Amino acid sequence: MSAQNISPDETARFIRDQIPAGGLFAGLDWRISPAPFPLDQNLANEIESLGRVLLQFYRAVNLLYRKSVEGKQPEWVARWLDQGKPAGLIELQRSPAFKNELPRVIRPDILLTETGFSITELDSVPGGIGLTAWLNLTYSKSELRTPNSEIIGGADGMTRGFDSIFGDAKQVHIIVSEESATYRPEMEWLASQIQGSRFRVYGSGFADFAGGDAIYRFFELFDLANVANWKRILELAAAGKIRLTPPPKPVFEEKMLFALLWNRNLQSFWRQELGEGFLGRLKKMIPYTWLVDPAPLPPHAAIPELNLTDWQQLKTLSQRERDLILKVSGFSEHAWGARGVYLGSDLSHADWSAAVDRAITGFSSSPFVLQSYEKPRLVEAEWFDFGRSQTVPMKGRARLCPYYFVAGEGDSARPQLGGVLATICPADKKIIHGMRDAILAPCGCELAKSVRAA
Repeated sequence: MSAQNISPDETARFIRDQIPAGGLFAGLDWRISPAPFPLDQNLANEIESLGRVLLQFYRAVNLLYRKSVEGKQPEWVARWLDQGKPAGLIELQRSPAFKNELPRVIRPDILLTETGFSITELDSVPGGIGLTAWLNLTYSKSELRTPNSEIIGGADGMTRGFDSIFGDAKQVHIIVSEESATYRPEMEWLASQIQGSRFRVYGSGFADFAGGDAIYRFFELFDLANVANWKRILELAAAGKIRLTPPPKPVFEEKMLFALLWNRNLQSFWRQELGEGFLGRLKKMIPYTWLVDPAPLPPHAAIPELNLTDWQQLKTLSQRERDLILKVSGFSEHAWGARGVYLGSDLSHADWSAAVDRAITGFSSSPFVLQSYEKPRLVEAEWFDFGRSQTVPMKGRARLCPYYFVAGEGDSARPQLGGVLATICPADKKIIHGMRDAILAPCGCELAKSVRAA
């Protein structure tokens, strides 16, 4: 049966039937779309080229932190980034073994807006790798393919990309904490798809490591206390006996990186390390971000763009003026999965005031960032209702998550786009994240006419 003749009903059932017996998310499901989420060629090209920009941003962040520690950049940069972190983790982050290490998976959260798109944060320990690999493979099957479009990354871009980041490691151990256990099924499926398979998924108590092995750390650094064998893992990695990615560097799990990008005192550094082109692109895509530091300002000073002289004054803004997102910056159990996120325009004055107080008082242990909010635009999507056996149109708001895999060493390392996951939430949802009534689908792109002709 050709793709042109297969009905939405048959398509959706085919996709559902391909879900592995063990599922992809523990106890969670989503709405199935009969088709990939379409991106126009310009947006697809922009996302394709974005990996180079984000990798260079990570390199610049790493350098900024090191120079701050050395006293060659403002001391408050390292002080901010180290705020609330255990001394042992700070020491590891600064050690020769890890000082040049960067995350090997880069995933931005991209919201489609009326004026283009907005990158709200970066995730260096992202969920969804296995899910996106499965979606790309499933929607690329010949039964579903249409002649004028293709899945971004192709059927195996995610698996090839994930495999590439471990070089010639003999074995790759994917260590999943209890905090991240929801994602264990997708990583087990992913490991099973890689030829030869040197990949295995384990819980946090696994300890059978050998020299030359690699570990993929599927747990956030705030969660170390709940990872039974974390000391052994970090000791082996620091000694160079195993390869660990993402590296144990909390700087890359901080949302305040965007606040540093916008800080006027650092503009000459960013210009030098990113170049005018990359810096301009990032500032066009990243909303203005502030770190909520309660240090008092001089009487004549004001917080840039907000024209406030004290963070307490955030409480006095009207609901219309509160198109602002307040969220935990990092190193907190509330810093992922849309937890610890407050949209000012969606809260009562009392709830917003309580969130502001939480941000101010929590600075020393769990800093918060404030980010300008640009409402995602409406998009057209559809999902298949298996109960009613019909396709249901849905107006929604979309978040795109491209996955870039960084292979190679040092300056020769290059990012490769493996695929793009689209999460489309119903239009009445203000904060977009994976949920039962969201559509999850791979992104596709219409082929250019010249490609079709060839």
